[in-house]
Amino acid sequence: MNNQKVAIVTGSSRGIGAAVAQRLADDGFAVIINYSGSAAAAETLARQLVQQGGQALAVQADVSDPAAVRALFDAAERTFGGVDVLVNNAGIMVNAPIGETDDASFDRQIAINLKGSFNTLREAARRLRNGGRIINFSSSVVGMLQPTYGVYAATKAAVEAMTSVLAKELRGKNITVNAVAPGPTATDLFLNGKPQELVDRLSKLAPLERLGQPQDIAATVAFLAGADGSWINGQILRANGGII
Repeated sequence: MNNQKVAIVTGSSRGIGAAVAQRLADDGFAVIINYSGSAAAAETLARQLVQQGGQALAVQADVSDPAAVRALFDAAERTFGGVDVLVNNAGIMVNAPIGETDDASFDRQIAINLKGSFNTLREAARRLRNGGRIINFSSSVVGMLQPTYGVYAATKAAVEAMTSVLAKELRGKNITVNAVAPGPTATDLFLNGKPQELVDRLSKLAPLERLGQPQDIAATVAFLAGADGSWINGQILRANGGII
């Protein structure tokens, strides 16, 4: 177990985060499944990964709380001996035109998407082992810039900026910092409440004419976290089927 790599995946009780946790466990990582509110789903996923022969631990932490993030890293170090990979998947999206966005939804997106990423990046910069990988989550909306995504796109553009800066700041530590920017991806969260006509239209936007699947995004993360991704650093990888 001493040679085993350890990955923290934030917001990984469901959706893309759960697919990332499953893929990294399949690739031999011990996985910390971080969740904010979905305790049952996180514990279920952790049990499944262990039953499949992997190592996993579910840990509650609100990424917007710096003390909770420190405790998250503490739990990983205490249980598995250290941290090698951070995947910053936790995030929320509230769609509204800028002129109609209320203070609460603005503050919440900043707190989780931007401050949450900052909190985990700060901890990772101090605590990741040599040869580590940091993989942030942006979004292809940073390039598409559609109406109603203003605040969300702003938080993700900020994450992209921190990705590039931190990659340079970690010179000499052999730690890469990259971001994955998915396009429309078929998660329950994405599909919920959307009429089939809209889903069909979104499916046709990319030249490959389908929605992304959580496993597509997990494969991209796995590439960056694995041996084949070692020369990729400071990059934003748009995993979106060519939508932009």
